[in-house]
Amino acid sequence: MENFHIDEDIKKAETLPAKFYRSDEVFKLLKERVFKKSYQWFGSIDDLLPQESYVKPLLFVEGFLEEPFFLRKDAAGLTCFSNVCTHRGNLIFHHECVSKRIVCGYHGRAWKTDGEFKSMPEFKDVEGFPRACDHLKSFQTAKLGPQLFVGIEPNIDFEQVISKMNERIGFLPLSEFNFDASQSKDYLVNCHWALYCDNYLEGFHIPFVHEDLNAALDYGSYTTELFQNGSLQIGYSSGGEEVFDLPIGHPDEGKAVAAYYYWLFPNMMFNFYPWGLSVNVVRPISKNKTRILFRSYVWDESKLSTG
Repeated sequence: MENFHIDEDIKKAETLPAKFYRSDEVFKLLKERVFKKSYQWFGSIDDLLPQESYVKPLLFVEGFLEEPFFLRKDAAGLTCFSNVCTHRGNLIFHHECVSKRIVCGYHGRAWKTDGEFKSMPEFKDVEGFPRACDHLKSFQTAKLGPQLFVGIEPNIDFEQVISKMNERIGFLPLSEFNFDASQSKDYLVNCHWALYCDNYLEGFHIPFVHEDLNAALDYGSYTTELFQNGSLQIGYSSGGEEVFDLPIGHPDEGKAVAAYYYWLFPNMMFNFYPWGLSVNVVRPISKNKTRILFRSYVWDESKLSTG
């Protein structure tokens, strides 16, 4: 595969060539080398798992990288395991449910709630059994407040990413942000997933394309900050817009911040406003078709019409 290089010196840097977006080979490699090594967002823990012993089967990136896993919550906390039986590859859970047991419905293989092999009918006195491969594979999880992320083979220090975000938004009571289905939807766009991210990450088009946004924000003060595996764009109010009531000692104390726009590698956007949070997750379908998950979490409904 052709190597794609972007010069770190912005004076010399060029945008990615068209081949990056058009190549079938590149699209497939991005699945294995980027998405498989990433963390993905799945929503608020309380929305996913509303009660103890609740089980939620999910796919890592539906329609693209469909690694099955399930979430479960009990008194010991939240766990995340592969949803594939270690015997014959059957799905263990087909639907979300309340279950105090983890048992495969094909041959009755069972596991403890920590994923360790428990029992298997007709397997008494079998030598060399069970082995480590008979336990359920566990997957990594990370949390931003109540928001849950999962990684199947991550090579990203996601706690460092969350720590960087909390430098700015750590004062917000994220547990008080409530999911608003009326302000949430999925939609399809006919473009490469990375092209959609490109558009989000460059603000040069704002004065020309987003007239209302440009009027609300002070474009001359608009800033972008880079950090490992992410970036932050800060929108400052031009006057008349709701702004954050920032606490003493905050990095932006005294500034009229109207929005914090976070992009997390490779495909997630978290936009914080005085009214709450909007999440955009960019899910590849093909090299020229992408599904966007748009989810809203409202904190102050009186400010919902702003931002």
